[in-house]
Amino acid sequence: MEMEIIERETKVEIGVIGKDDTLLDDDGKPKRTGTAWTASAHIITTVVGAGVLSLAWAMAQLGWIIGVSAILFLASITLYTSNLLADCYRSPDPITGKRNHTYMEAVKTNLGGKMHVLCGLIQYGNLSGAAIGYTITTSISVVSIRKINCFHKKGIDGPCHFSNNPYMIGLGIVEIFLSQIPNFHKLSWLSILAAIMSFGYALIGFGLSITTIIQGKGRRTFLIGVSKEQNSANKIWNMLIAIGNVALASCYAQIAIDIQDSLKSSPPENKVMKTANKIGIVLMTIIFLLSACSGYAAFGSDTPGSILMSSGFKEPFWLVDLANAFIVMHLVGAYQVVSQPIFGGIETLANKRWPKSNLVTKEYPMSIGKMTFRFNLFRLIWRTIFVIVVTVLAMAMPFFNEMLALLGAMAFWPLVIYFPVEMYIAKQKIKKQTFRWFALQTLNLVFMLVSIATACASIHGLIQALHKYKPFMYKM
Repeated sequence: MEMEIIERETKVEIGVIGKDDTLLDDDGKPKRTGTAWTASAHIITTVVGAGVLSLAWAMAQLGWIIGVSAILFLASITLYTSNLLADCYRSPDPITGKRNHTYMEAVKTNLGGKMHVLCGLIQYGNLSGAAIGYTITTSISVVSIRKINCFHKKGIDGPCHFSNNPYMIGLGIVEIFLSQIPNFHKLSWLSILAAIMSFGYALIGFGLSITTIIQGKGRRTFLIGVSKEQNSANKIWNMLIAIGNVALASCYAQIAIDIQDSLKSSPPENKVMKTANKIGIVLMTIIFLLSACSGYAAFGSDTPGSILMSSGFKEPFWLVDLANAFIVMHLVGAYQVVSQPIFGGIETLANKRWPKSNLVTKEYPMSIGKMTFRFNLFRLIWRTIFVIVVTVLAMAMPFFNEMLALLGAMAFWPLVIYFPVEMYIAKQKIKKQTFRWFALQTLNLVFMLVSIATACASIHGLIQALHKYKPFMYKM
């Protein structure tokens, strides 16, 4: 009886009482329409983003052997643990059990206690950091277009320096409007467009690198690390930062459950999500290897933080401009993909805390021409504040590679390794001190140590960067 009342209240909230129940899923929400391909698009939009631009630099720090091995190893580990996570969407049975709509819910259901609070802090902190990183990277791409055009007109030694701040503010204004997209289920069109853009600029970077190599202009490369002339301490720090960059580029666990929550109920969501994981990670790995290897072969030890921005390729200027425009369009969509779980989490809490408040719950219909949509005052106010805070923080700390490494260190171990492994152990009731338990805990320990080392290296890099830049005064 209690369950029937809850389901009826849910249906009233979404305005579907009296409609055919076939329009609803088993949790009373409108039928989900996501497929393996839309899920793959969300994955690619997340992973083939800012991180892929730094992989050639990461390869230059690690060398051919460690660099290629790191990309392949981290991709395989991500696939394995992502599949473990896919089985945690429903509990206790991965096919017929109760839905866990968010990562936090999955952790709470499977691990109990207060672990879900820690998970939420890490997840939402990382997603907020990703939004900051996308804001920085978008501004760098726009400034790169201006600089490359300036170099084309005035020469490579021309006075071409521009502030990033106006472009961060411009992106913030755009994202304020896009953030009113109500939920993750309405993002498919934007995510597919962003995924197409990511393929575009990755292929342009690969093509420019291959052209440089064919022309015989490629630089010297090394099997392990960079040249011996580099200071040993700096070499170690940079190698750790590089591993953090690769980890961040491979990481999408923080939105994996939200993606799975957009899938159709049949076939089972965990099976479809595992297919999407395979498609997304295989495509991701191919793009990563092409971008990293070709960029390193073209620039050698002098590989810049991004081969498509102002310190990378400059000719043909129109093609580099096009690639940077693709980056901007991709990151505009990726910003929403990483922000929607935060928006949804806060708004769910607000609805539970103030269920009778018109500010929080009331939807106002609006029409512009033939377009009809709804807006909510709480959603409008809080999401606008979020975008403004992200923009201000991005203007205050515009550090690229070090920021990517820190985000990777913060997210990869707990979200990609620890929680999926611990939930799998709990669901499967794996006994302690068995071989499988030791193997999973060894995986946990290894990546915890790697994450700590990478975090230390990225903090070291950020401290050094703070001596070079002044907040809100960054120019390229």
